[in-house]
Amino acid sequence: MNVVIVRGRRKTLSVSVNRDAEVVVRAPLYIKDEEINRFIEKHQSWIRSRLALIEKNKLNLADGACISLFGREYTLACGRAAVKSGFVYLPKEDREKALIGLLKSFVKKEMKERTAKIAEENGFCYATVRISSARGRWGSCSKKGNISYSFRVAFLPSDIVDYIVVHELCHTRHFNHGVKFWQEVERIIHDYKLRRKRLKEHSNIMNWL
Repeated sequence: MNVVIVRGRRKTLSVSVNRDAEVVVRAPLYIKDEEINRFIEKHQSWIRSRLALIEKNKLNLADGACISLFGREYTLACGRAAVKSGFVYLPKEDREKALIGLLKSFVKKEMKERTAKIAEENGFCYATVRISSARGRWGSCSKKGNISYSFRVAFLPSDIVDYIVVHELCHTRHFNHGVKFWQEVERIIHDYKLRRKRLKEHSNIMNWL
């Protein structure tokens, strides 16, 4: 167990586990190491459960493993980074980094096409489509009509991705989450509440890469 202790101007102890499986303890400047150790021991059960959850949510990037992108199944294989003929090719080393780079270009093409199609079908106008590394949100839309998607949308089922696209396009007409905004979403996706609920159930994907 890798423990990182961060001392600062605070009055209490706190513990968290980051996505790199580091146990981060934040402590007051004056507190003794013995008290920090007792605090960690007291929270061992919670720490172990968080570490187990992180391990469970790790993406398997070994050759032969399967990966789902936009609801389509691909098999991982060794080679120059590419998505081709049912395979996702990744180099032998630094696979996570290579996959992130690959997905950013792959997702941009996919999301530009999806956004353009849905916008044309429903009379929306927007400026550009961009791909980000955001963890806190799947998508966003600026007042200028610039739509951004996290590259992690690739791991979502196709119908949920369409909900995200519609959600952001509706912000080009209603830059809020008021009644008219949701009415606009429902006009296009009648079961948006179900898809929205399912999207929340996929929140662990944000910790995959």
